Amino acid sequence: MDNTSLFNLVQNKGSLKQNIYSITNAAFQEFKSQASKLAEEYSKYESENQIENRVELKYSDKGEFEFEIKFGGDVLLFMMHSNVFEIPRNHELMKTPYVKKDKERSYGGLIYIYNFLADSFKYGRENDAGYLIGRLMVNKENHYFIEGKKEIGMIFHNFESSILDPNAIEKIISSSMEYTVNFDLLVPPYEKVTYISVMDVLRRTQSSGMTTGKRLGFKFQADKKEVKGQLKND
Repeated sequence: MDNTSLFNLVQNKGSLKQNIYSITNAAFQEFKSQASKLAEEYSKYESENQIENRVELKYSDKGEFEFEIKFGGDVLLFMMHSNVFEIPRNHELMKTPYVKKDKERSYGGLIYIYNFLADSFKYGRENDAGYLIGRLMVNKENHYFIEGKKEIGMIFHNFESSILDPNAIEKIISSSMEYTVNFDLLVPPYEKVTYISVMDVLRRTQSSGMTTGKRLGFKFQADKKEVKGQLKND
C-alpha cells in the first residue's frame, strides 16, 4: 500500500467515524430533551389531577454521555459510548440488502439503557445489580436498531426503515419505562438469605446490606425473551 492509499484510508475511515459520532451525540441530546420534557409533562399531570399520593418522576443530566430518569422505585440510566462500532460479519443485519449495498452502513454509535433500583443509589449499595434492557445502534444515515428485551427490541428492529427522529426517541423512552414498571422485584429463595456476614451488618445504613436486584434468585420467564446480537469495536 503506497502512502496515498494509506492516507485515503485514514481520511475516509476517520471522517466516517467522526460523522457517526456527531449523529449519535445529536441523537443523545435529543434523548435528554425528550426525557426532560416527559418529566415536565408528568409534573403537570400530577398537578392537574390533584394526585395526593405522588410518585416521583425526575430527569437528571449526569454529563455529556449520561442521564437518568427516576420514577417510583426505579432508575433508567442512559449512557452513550464515545467510540464507533462495526456490526460483526456473522450478524443477521450484514445479510440485508440495506447493508450489502453500502458497508459503511454497518458502522454505528451505541446508546445503552440500564435499569437499576433507586434504593441502590440512595443507600449506596455498591453490590446491587443493574440490568441492560436495551442497546441502540445508530449509523451514518441516522438509521437505528435496538437489541435487548423483546418488548423493546422487536419494536425497533428494522434497520433499513427505522429513522431515529424525535418521535422514535420519545417512543423508545416510553417503552423502556413501561417495560421497567412491569419488571418487578421478586423475593429471593429462602436458602439464598439464610445467613448474613458481620461485614454486611456493619455496612448497613437504613436498609438491608444484602445485595439486591430485580431478578436475584428467581428466574423470570420474560427475561429470556431478548433480541440479541454482538457488536465489535473498530
